[in-house]
Amino acid sequence: MSQFFTLLMAWIAGVGLGAIFFGGLWYTIRKGLASRQPALWFISSLLLRTSIVLVGLFYVYNLHCDRLFLCLVGFGMAGLSSTWLIQARNQTKARTLNGDRHAP
Repeated sequence: MSQFFTLLMAWIAGVGLGAIFFGGLWYTIRKGLASRQPALWFISSLLLRTSIVLVGLFYVYNLHCDRLFLCLVGFGMAGLSSTWLIQARNQTKARTLNGDRHAP
C-alpha cells in the first residue's frame, strides 16, 4: 500500500507541476501581450516556471525512475487538459460573440 501511495503522490505532483507551468504560461500570455515590456514578462516567466518544474521533478525523482515517469505522465496530462480547457473556453466565447445562444 505504501508503494501505491508513493506513486499516486508522484502522479499528483506531476499534475500540480503541470498546472503551475501551463497556468503560468496562460497568465503570462494574457499579461505579456498587454504589457509595454512583453519580453520581460516572457523571459522572467519562462525562467520562473522552468525552475519550479525542475526543482519539483528533482524532488519527486529521488533516484526512483518509476516516480519520475508517473510525475511526467501527470505533467503531460495537465498540459493536455489545459489545452482542452482553453479551447473550450474560446469556443464558448466565440459562440457568445456570434450570438449563438442555443445548444450546439
